[in-house]
Amino acid sequence: MKRENFERLLVEHANDPQAKIAFEIEKAKLDISTLVIEARRAAGITQSELAARVQVPQSTVARIENCENTSIDTLSKVASALDKKLIINFA
Repeated sequence: MKRENFERLLVEHANDPQAKIAFEIEKAKLDISTLVIEARRAAGITQSELAARVQVPQSTVARIENCENTSIDTLSKVASALDKKLIINFA
């Protein structure tokens, strides 16, 4: 549902340069959230179990999964804990 609302708003504000930047930032957070949730579920672990592997509070994992900002360092640790590699790409 979040993604559908996001996509609709992106189309509505596509001609506003400031809105476009803000939407790109939010899209990146949404994409990261989706990837973390999918990888965690595929690994068959809970947020608490992932947090223990990363050595962060469970609330940190919850914030990432709720599209809140996090550091590249934390994302790198999350990726490693899920046997993944963090790749950052400018497209």
